[in-house]
Amino acid sequence: MNHQDIINEIRRKVDIVDIIGERIPLTSRGKNFFGVCPFHEDTNPSMSVSREKQIYTCFSCHATGNVFTFLENYEHLEFYEVLKLLADKVGIKLEGFSSQRKENPYAEWYQIYELSNKYYQNNLQTSLGKNAKSYLKQRGIDEEAIKEFGIGLSLSKKDDLTELLTKKNYSLNLLNTIGLSVGNADIYRDRIMFPLFDLAGKCVGFSGRIYEDKDENKYLNTKETPIFKKGMLLYHYHIAKEEARVKKQVIIMEGFMDVIRASTIGYRNTIALMGTALTKEHINSIKRLSQQVLLCLDGDNPGKKATLSCGEMLENAGLIVKVIALKDDDDPDTFILKYGKERFDGLVEHALYFRDYKIQILKEGVNFQSDEEKANYIHSVLKETTKMTDPIRIEIVLKNLAKTCEIGYNTLEKRFQELKKDDNQKNNTPFFLENSKTSKKKDKYQKAQDAIFLAMLDANWTIDEVVNSHVVFQDLDSRQLQSEITYYYHKYGEVTLADLYTYLDEKKNLLALLTNMETDISFKEITKQELYDYFRVMKEYNKSQEIKRLERKMSEEQDPKVQAEIGLEIVNLRRGE
Repeated sequence: MNHQDIINEIRRKVDIVDIIGERIPLTSRGKNFFGVCPFHEDTNPSMSVSREKQIYTCFSCHATGNVFTFLENYEHLEFYEVLKLLADKVGIKLEGFSSQRKENPYAEWYQIYELSNKYYQNNLQTSLGKNAKSYLKQRGIDEEAIKEFGIGLSLSKKDDLTELLTKKNYSLNLLNTIGLSVGNADIYRDRIMFPLFDLAGKCVGFSGRIYEDKDENKYLNTKETPIFKKGMLLYHYHIAKEEARVKKQVIIMEGFMDVIRASTIGYRNTIALMGTALTKEHINSIKRLSQQVLLCLDGDNPGKKATLSCGEMLENAGLIVKVIALKDDDDPDTFILKYGKERFDGLVEHALYFRDYKIQILKEGVNFQSDEEKANYIHSVLKETTKMTDPIRIEIVLKNLAKTCEIGYNTLEKRFQELKKDDNQKNNTPFFLENSKTSKKKDKYQKAQDAIFLAMLDANWTIDEVVNSHVVFQDLDSRQLQSEITYYYHKYGEVTLADLYTYLDEKKNLLALLTNMETDISFKEITKQELYDYFRVMKEYNKSQEIKRLERKMSEEQDPKVQAEIGLEIVNLRRGE
């Protein structure tokens, strides 16, 4: 078997619905399955997955492809890594394949961080790491946690790491650029080192913590670089993703010490924001882990504010949000140390829905002896309740509110319905309106061309019909795509849209053509008459284009005799001769 045969066999032995369904929830609807698209800020299930065609398509952002392209984009992996992952899953050996990684402009950066990470880890295990290890032990971080999180130690010598790396022929200028050195000296000295990883699990930075009494900042973090951007990275993401999918929920914490502590009591589905506000990029990454999010931020006032802000953003992105509410200014690290696993398990089990938590927070500090404060509180709670969808929860909230504020239930219910109606009118915007403004409308010729291409991939008998009928496509890319489909079919005996996404991986112009087609993945079986109707439309288009070309040529021609000859050509074309 050649490489393409092996790739095709792997693709046909896995089910795209199963693979995508392991990562995002899918709901069966007719022949296809639908889920929230992980490749854009999607709040409605706009991604359709076809078991019959083995492809996915997002009708909003137009992300489309087969099982390989999905995993490449979703898991941030290269094609060979995806191929290996799926080959192992179906028990196929990849003989004769090589990794063939694409050239990465930051490959040297990753090498330096990885070397530095191993160096720091080794330092901690030597006699020079005795005091640092003692400190970690006092903080309840054992050898297992040290190994799992790759914790290391930078030494006190001012050019310890810099000297090591320059001896390995890495330039001093590069070390300064990526935030490991300043001048010819180490940036990190005498600190416990926590490696920071990107979403794919590559080391891209460090956070160094002092462990002895010094007049220095407690933490020193790597500066932002092209590969280390806090607004795009989440601590522990590469480890948490598998556990989050199994448990069908992900827990968001503030700092990496919270995540490390939670991991020591069995919570590996945890991620942290690394000291930055939640961003849209974070949310898109979180959606790839689970549809259910538990916020476990600090219990102090800044932590409460952050919980409210994050909760709103996550709910607006279509996620189910709950809150693990900590008391007495605790953070997850200190809470677990003080009260242990059992108490934390209880908090997780009884996590509040975000709206219930927000209503609880709104009640704090309200003077119920003041009619004005009471009225403002009632109005705020009703506004929050309009964002709930469960009628039973809504009724419970309204009844509790009526009892707390000594006001009639009917009055509250009437006002609630008014607010709900106002919200519905504000939000009654057409689905995919933004996309419809920017999408270029296709004419009947472009639609006919798309339909012919889809027929070629759906019913392979049409391929020879296209060739024998001498159908000429509109532009060079389209003609090249037709040629590739024909070649693939005659070489391998069958071609599908799912196969083509992999086969054309390096030909981005042709992949773009496929992506921009109106790829209805429930494309109905085409009849010969329908196919020839599309051929007629294409030939009509080509004729009209040729007439326009001749008309331009005739207008530029000075010789009356030649003009007459061109005019005769135009007349014959219009007659269909």
